[in-house]
Amino acid sequence: MLRVTFIHHSAFVVETDTKQMVFDYFPAGTYNDVVFHGKEPVFSAEKPVYVFASHSHRDHFSLEVLKWGEKRPDVRYIFSKDIRLGKNYLARNGFDPAIRERIKFIGAMADYETGDLKVHTLLSNDAGVAFVVETDGLRIYHAGDLSVWNVGENGQEVYRDIYTGGYKKQIRHLENKHIDIGFVVLDPRMGAGAYAGIDYFAETVDCDLIFPMHCWEDYSIIEKCKRRPQMARFKDKIVDIDRDNIIYDID
Repeated sequence: MLRVTFIHHSAFVVETDTKQMVFDYFPAGTYNDVVFHGKEPVFSAEKPVYVFASHSHRDHFSLEVLKWGEKRPDVRYIFSKDIRLGKNYLARNGFDPAIRERIKFIGAMADYETGDLKVHTLLSNDAGVAFVVETDGLRIYHAGDLSVWNVGENGQEVYRDIYTGGYKKQIRHLENKHIDIGFVVLDPRMGAGAYAGIDYFAETVDCDLIFPMHCWEDYSIIEKCKRRPQMARFKDKIVDIDRDNIIYDID
């Protein structure tokens, strides 16, 4: 089986025949004046859980995920190194410091393998890492905050070039890889530049399904993205999302 659950923003659950993987979860609530409605995942007791966090921003990481590990011993964590969780910090926040032994902290351009799960990271041009995960015959990409951040529409071309160049350099690492599922940033705050990252990803990477994310609850941008002439070749790959808590069963 292959099931993808969109929680909200950049948080997804990918369930395969053998495992459950959670990416960039944070609980429902208000962040940057946007209200998120995603529900906490309900996990099968039959499959282990792997929890990924690409960086420490509040819309990509929450200490809440550590509570899952306190309830069941088969939860493992793979966190970007910029998420700093010392044992004293965990104790002060009410967590058993021993849970830190189940967290793998990983930097950019690194590899990690546990069982039949392989993880490779790219360097985010904002914070932390992006993940490339291989398991059960699948290759999954989660961007985290790796994207084209064009710093608005006010002519700050120097910064735009820096962000664009860094993004393209990282995505080119995926040029010769087949990606089954890609979770890719499509941020409406970027105005006319919002499409640059997803356009380059679609053009450069052989990816079966692209899930837009980081939309700040403005899902209308997905249809706008697909209607543009430059996306005509790829529009069938772009997954339609119009609300939180949608489940996709994929053949």
